[in-house]
Amino acid sequence: MATIHHTTVTPTKLELLADWMPKQDWYAGGARTPELVPAGGFRLDDPAGAVGLEFMVVADTAGPEPVAYLVPMAYRGAALEGVPGEALIGTTEHGVLGARWVYDGVHDPVAIAQLRALLRGEAVPQHQSLSDTPDPTVTVRGGGPGDGTDVRINRVLRPAGEAAPGSAAELVAGWNWPDGTAARGVLASVAPR
Repeated sequence: MATIHHTTVTPTKLELLADWMPKQDWYAGGARTPELVPAGGFRLDDPAGAVGLEFMVVADTAGPEPVAYLVPMAYRGAALEGVPGEALIGTTEHGVLGARWVYDGVHDPVAIAQLRALLRGEAVPQHQSLSDTPDPTVTVRGGGPGDGTDVRINRVLRPAGEAAPGSAAELVAGWNWPDGTAARGVLASVAPR
């Protein structure tokens, strides 16, 4: 199980994301600089214990209405080879672990493998800020990914209702809007290739 260190991180995750997100084609704020606040998320454990895996929900309050985004992040102790340049969110200095390379989880093989394991019921979502604490609010509905399927990350989050019976697997979790209103929606789903 991952240990959560309550320490300094410089620059912070939100600072890294505020610089990186406007460069992504899924960012809905155009050229506007995001004003990000934490809104939710969870963690997954790397079975090897080497990569930190966080599925962070942030709300951008810069526009007329807040927008919630899912950003899966992989924290590594060294650069990840063989990924595109835009996969690197940035580097940060962790008060306990030292230099960390922060990657967009959709490009990190450990993050994707553990997300697929979660959708198959083979991994347990963990609380975002407590060590060794499962998060029962993160649920999977429908059947898990098999051969010939891809996992799709929903970057821009919208509240959603229940899935139709027998549908492909969906990862459902909650977040809080800046005004404190709770929401739940689909963070990821399985789709045919």
